[in-house]
Amino acid sequence: MTRVAIIGAGLMGEDHARIVSNDLPGATLQVVCDKDAARAKRTADAFGAKDVSDDPEATLARADVDAVIVASPDFTHAPLSRACIALRKPVLCEKPLSQSSVECLEVIAAEQEAGRRFVQLGFMRRFDQAYGEMREALTSGKLGRALMMHNFHRNVETPAADFTGAMAITNSAPHEFDVVRHVLGTEFTAISAYQPKRSDARVAPVFMVLETADNQLVTIEVNNNASYGYDIRAELVGEVGAIAMNNVAYTRTDTKLASSTRYETDWRGRYHEAYVQQNRAFLRFVETGDFPLVGSDCWDGYCAAIVAEAGAKALATGLKQPVIKIAKPASYAAKEEITA
Repeated sequence: MTRVAIIGAGLMGEDHARIVSNDLPGATLQVVCDKDAARAKRTADAFGAKDVSDDPEATLARADVDAVIVASPDFTHAPLSRACIALRKPVLCEKPLSQSSVECLEVIAAEQEAGRRFVQLGFMRRFDQAYGEMREALTSGKLGRALMMHNFHRNVETPAADFTGAMAITNSAPHEFDVVRHVLGTEFTAISAYQPKRSDARVAPVFMVLETADNQLVTIEVNNNASYGYDIRAELVGEVGAIAMNNVAYTRTDTKLASSTRYETDWRGRYHEAYVQQNRAFLRFVETGDFPLVGSDCWDGYCAAIVAEAGAKALATGLKQPVIKIAKPASYAAKEEITA
């Protein structure tokens, strides 16, 4: 039985605790850790954790912890991932690995020094059925050569009053940056970013156009104040066909001469199954040492950060920016096996 510690008992930490408790029969929820001890205890009590803590570093080092899920604030992700690598404990780290590409490289360096991968990054959309079917349609040849991919990422409202257009690129869009790379099997080479003007003080949508190494075009709209619901869409256009994502709705209501379906209020309902599949893949990684075939690693976290940095600069300057990365380390070119 794999003993799992969860660092962070906020919305994401609570969801991970629920999945470990309810959907991972090969795992046990050993510790819930949060700086807010009362919040840690509430989550631990709700999902049957064996212990609680308010000390992340001490939790990682416990002999009764085999694997870690990091769901604490973004600025803690890279330091806690490095700590897990030093302890040789596999970690599922929520995105982003870091919003700083330099800090991502520090985690990559730690893994290279350790000689193997220990960090699976929480870009859960790779485990979503819709994106999986898109990738299969492309790789099987049904669509012909990929030409374009259009992506829409809409939230009900911004998560904070001080949210900015740049944050739409660095906080929201990395999910698209990662899953588009995964679906298309290519890398971005340039990014342009634009923002229309709203009639109020709310943050306006951000619209990005990205170019790939295979001469394809990708569009990404991030609208953090769409008001009507959580709406994620994508369409992949090939030379001989196209495939588009449907809104996930289990029912339709017909009344008063109208027909309607509902949207989720946020990502948790829409991507619940993807999170479950992601966490099951992480558990297999812990048990077997085989990194998930579709999972994101530290290199993918670095790539998302590099694109986000270039996108934020493009929005600030109004100029297209190149996406320039280091050469991919050989250790990330193949799926390694992790042993004790």
